[in-house]
Amino acid sequence: MTIQLYMDHNVPRAITDGLRVRGVDIITALEDGTAEVDDPELLDRVSKLERVLFTRDYNLLQEATKRQRTGILFPGIIYAHQLRISIGDCIRNLEIIAKAGEPEDLLNRVQYLPL
Repeated sequence: MTIQLYMDHNVPRAITDGLRVRGVDIITALEDGTAEVDDPELLDRVSKLERVLFTRDYNLLQEATKRQRTGILFPGIIYAHQLRISIGDCIRNLEIIAKAGEPEDLLNRVQYLPL
């Protein structure tokens, strides 16, 4: 089984488009109507959909840490700093994770890019 991704509202469209061309299963926050929700609600949504969240929003890491400490499970977060990794490297790294990984690999974890 491959990892299905959920793109936060701050992810550039070029990353989403590049991954879709490569056959990665993606839903965006804009498509799902969650572009304006708070971080806890967004993590609840990705949990319900059983998708790993990709974000470039540092604040979501605080919510992940809170959930890890309190034992609230979430499907995982992949984080990439906006200035430290190129769009092309994001696409390549996310494709590897999505196609080679298993959902349980990221359960309740934060994966930082670049790999």
